Formats: sequence, structure tokens, C-alpha cells
Amino acid sequence: MNTIKNVVIAVFMIGSSVLAQSEWKTDKVHSSVLFTVRHMVISEVTGSFKDYTVEMKSAKDDFSDAEVQAVIKVGSISTDNTTRDNHLKSDDFFNAEKYPEMKFRSTSFEKTGDKTYKITGDLTIRDVTKNVTFDAVLNGTMKTNRGTLSAWKATTTINRFDYNLKWNKTIEAGGFIVGQDVTITLNLEMNK
Repeated sequence: MNTIKNVVIAVFMIGSSVLAQSEWKTDKVHSSVLFTVRHMVISEVTGSFKDYTVEMKSAKDDFSDAEVQAVIKVGSISTDNTTRDNHLKSDDFFNAEKYPEMKFRSTSFEKTGDKTYKITGDLTIRDVTKNVTFDAVLNGTMKTNRGTLSAWKATTTINRFDYNLKWNKTIEAGGFIVGQDVTITLNLEMNK
């Protein structure tokens, strides 16, 4: 009898903690998913993805137990240049037809300071999944007429060759036309 009672209590406690988690959804009108990469060694090109979802769950107000999941539609890439965008969607880079989504799922959400975090997780681009860490800043939270808002900036840098984003040409002066390091920045307003 005690065993059944203990199981019921355990199930209730687990269920209560799951129910207590807050779900945060991205306000896409006030958010962006950006990337920056070197071009011709001395300049940078910035682009964005227009179609994405980022969701976060957290039971604690300080987000120290948060879990994040993101899905980015590769076909929504935009660098404000149709020719370049089409090249990025091709097999030289993302192969948007075969691999239409990039995905991120956090494995840890570590609070490192008053408003700073290390968000570590699995990033999948094309057919490659690698562990990455985003440096994140919680810019603040506030009550609005749409609920509670939290604002975040998260940044990481990846080596694009690690994800089979393989196209490249060298230039006479040395270096690559397109740099190997890509900085990914998420500016997110999230509502619960």
C-alpha cells in the first residue's frame, strides 16, 4: 500500500513541476535571427532568416532551468541580394531543398551572472549536428498588455565547414572570398 501511495505522490510532484513551467514564444515582429560572415577578408556580409520559431520553457523566474528549442527555415534566408540568396540555398551551402530546416535544442542553460547565461545545445545544419554554446544576455522582463515579455540577445560563432557549408574560393591577396567563421545572433522578444 505504501508503494502505491509513494508512486502516486511522485507522479503528482512530477506533474506539478511540469505544469509549473512557463512557456515563452517569440514575438517575431520584434525579433530577428541574424548571421554575419567575412567577405573578401576585409568586409562583412550580414543576413537574416525570416521564418523561424524559438520556444523556451522555464519554471524558475531567473531562467536558470530554461530549455530552448529553435527551428529555422533555411529557404527564408535573406541577404538583400537574390543571386547570393539563391547560391546560399544551393548545395554549395545549405541545400535548402534537401535540408529545409536548421535546428537547435538546448542541453543546458547556465546562469553565469545577474543577466548573463551560457546556453549550450545541439545545432543541426544540413546533416551535421554539433554542440555549440550561445553567450546570452537577458535584457530585461516586463509586464505588458500581452502578458509578460522577456528580451534576449544570444550570440555564437561556428565554423561553417564543420556543417558542410563547403563552397569557397581563395583570393589573390590570400584568404577566402567567404570566411569560415559565421557569427549567429538572435535578438528575441518572448512572451508568456
